[in-house]
Formats: sequence, C-alpha cells, structure tokens
Amino acid sequence: QAQLVESGGGLVQPGGSLRLSCAASGRGLSIYAMDWYHQAPGKQRELVAGITSGGSETYADSVKGRFTISRDNAKNTVYLQMNSLKPGDTGVYYCHGRIRRGLSPLADYWGQGTQVTVSS
Repeated sequence: QAQLVESGGGLVQPGGSLRLSCAASGRGLSIYAMDWYHQAPGKQRELVAGITSGGSETYADSVKGRFTISRDNAKNTVYLQMNSLKPGDTGVYYCHGRIRRGLSPLADYWGQGTQVTVSS
C-alpha cells in the first residue's frame, strides 16, 4: 500500500513561482513513474508533467519552459517547480504515481490534490 501526500500549493501573483511536493509513504516502495495533473475549475484533468524511473521527462506544451518535474529517490518524493505562473495555471494539481510496494503488483495512486491560485 502507498499513499501520496501533496504540499506546496497556495496563492501567488502572476509571474510568481511555487514548488509542489508529493511524497509517497509506505515501506519498500519502488516508484516507476510519477506525474502531475492540473484540473481547472469546471475542466477536465490534464497531464502537465511526468517523469519515469529512468529520468525521462514529458511536459504539456502549455508549461514547457516554465515548469520542471524532478524526483528525489531517497525521499520517494516528486516535485513540480512552477515558474512564470499565469492565471490559467489556477486549479487543483494532483500527483499520480505508478508504484510497487515490495513484490506487490504495480499500481496507480493519486494524491488528494493541492490548490494553486494565480491572481493579482
């Protein structure tokens, strides 16, 4: 079993920065891939960034050059550094992970979401 706990959301002005964190809790975890999704109010949840166990990164076109995803394997934590924030970035950000616990099968886990509001 694994649980994803997110933090780092908040209210920022346009052009500002935030760093989101998502820590996977549990024993014997192997994280194969982790992703960040964004859901604007009334809109569908969309992938914004992902990183694999091999370090390959992917980004939505809308955040390329502004957002950076990274991992700290020792802490079982994934980060999303968000720079040059725009009002359109406002919404709930969800952490998703493809994770094994011990020898259990690979499974999908979702965080509870953290609110990001970009407003002047």
